[in-house]
Amino acid sequence: MNFEISSEHRLIADTVRRFIKERLAPFEAGIDAADEIDPAMLRALKQDVIALGLFGYNMPAALGGPELSVAAQSVIDEELGRTTMPLAEAFGHLPGSLRLVNEAQREWLIQPLMRAEATIAYALTEPGAGSDLSAIATRAEKVSGGWRLNGTKHFISAAEHADFLLVLAVTAPQEPLKTKLTTFIIERGNPGWKNLRRFRKMGWHGHPLSELALDDCFVADSHVLAQPGQGFATMMATINNDRLMVACKCVGIAQALTDLVLPHVRQRKTFGTALGEHQAIQLMLANNDVELDAARLLTQKAAYLADQGSSEFRIAASRAKLYASEMAGRVADNVMQIFGGAGYMADLPVERFYRDVRAFRIGEGTSEMQRLQIARHVLLSA
Repeated sequence: MNFEISSEHRLIADTVRRFIKERLAPFEAGIDAADEIDPAMLRALKQDVIALGLFGYNMPAALGGPELSVAAQSVIDEELGRTTMPLAEAFGHLPGSLRLVNEAQREWLIQPLMRAEATIAYALTEPGAGSDLSAIATRAEKVSGGWRLNGTKHFISAAEHADFLLVLAVTAPQEPLKTKLTTFIIERGNPGWKNLRRFRKMGWHGHPLSELALDDCFVADSHVLAQPGQGFATMMATINNDRLMVACKCVGIAQALTDLVLPHVRQRKTFGTALGEHQAIQLMLANNDVELDAARLLTQKAAYLADQGSSEFRIAASRAKLYASEMAGRVADNVMQIFGGAGYMADLPVERFYRDVRAFRIGEGTSEMQRLQIARHVLLSA
C-alpha cells in the first residue's frame, strides 16, 4: 500500500473542504440550534455540488455518478465528517443498492435522484428489529400485479421529506434469512405510506429520524429492487461500504476536533504557561494523535482492499468502523476536557461533535456486532 495521498485525491479533498468551509459551515450552528434544515436551501446546495461534479459521489458512471474508486470516496467521506449530518446530504451519498436497478427504474428513479430533484430514504430498522434482520416483522403479501405491505419502520433517516422509500420486507416467511426478504421502492403519495412521528434525539440535529407505517401499502411488481427474495443480498452488497463511510466520517470528526484544539492549546495560558506546555494536556494530545493516525490507516487499508476486490474487505470494514467510531468518541471527550467550560458551551462546535459522534457506535452495525464478526473471523482463520 502507498500511504501517501495522490495528487488527484488531494485535489478532491481540498475541493470538498473548501466547499464545506465556504458554503456549508455558515449554516451549521443555525441548523443545529433549530433542529431543522430548509429543504429548498438543501436543494440549492445540491445543485452547487452537481456543478462540482461530485454529487452522488458513490454512484457509478452507468447511473450518472462520477465513478470514483472506494479510496476516492473515502477521501470525501472523511472531509464530510467536518460538517453536520444534514448538510453532508448536499453531496448526495445514495444507497449503494441502487446499483441493482433495472433499465426502467433508472429513468423514473435514478435520473431524478441524480439531478437532485428527488430524495430517497432507506427503511430497514423496526421497533423489534435492528441488527437482527431475522426479526423483521414487516410483511409483503403477493397480490395481483404486485405486493401489499404491512408493518412499522422506525429511526428512518430523512423519511419526512423523501420522495422514494426503500423498504426491506419479508416475502417468504418460511425461507432461510438469505432468501426470505425483498426490497421494495415506494413512492411518496402512496396512500399506504404514513409518517407517524419524528423522534427527538441527542444529536444529528436537522437530520430527522422518523417512524412510519405501511398500512395495506400496494407496491407494483415494477417497484421491486432486484428480484423477490434477494433483499438480504441487496443489503449485504453495500453494508461494508456503508461501514467504511461511517469510519471515514469519524476520522474526519476527529481531525476537525484536532484542528480546533491545537490553536487553543498554543494560545491559552494557565498559571503563566501555554496549555500545550502542561504535561497532562500533552498526554491527551499524544493519545488523540496516535488514535487518529491508527483509525485513518484502518480506513485506508479497507478502501484499498475494496478497490482490489478482496474478500478481506468485509472484515477490514468492520475493524475500521469499530475502531474509528470509538476513537472519535475518545478524541471528542479529550478535546472537550481541554477546552474546559468553553467546550461544553454551544458557542463552539465541540459539543455538537461530541453529541453527533455517539450515534456512529450504533448505526450500520453496533460496536458489539462488529466485535462478534471480527472474533468469528479470527477464530475461523486461526
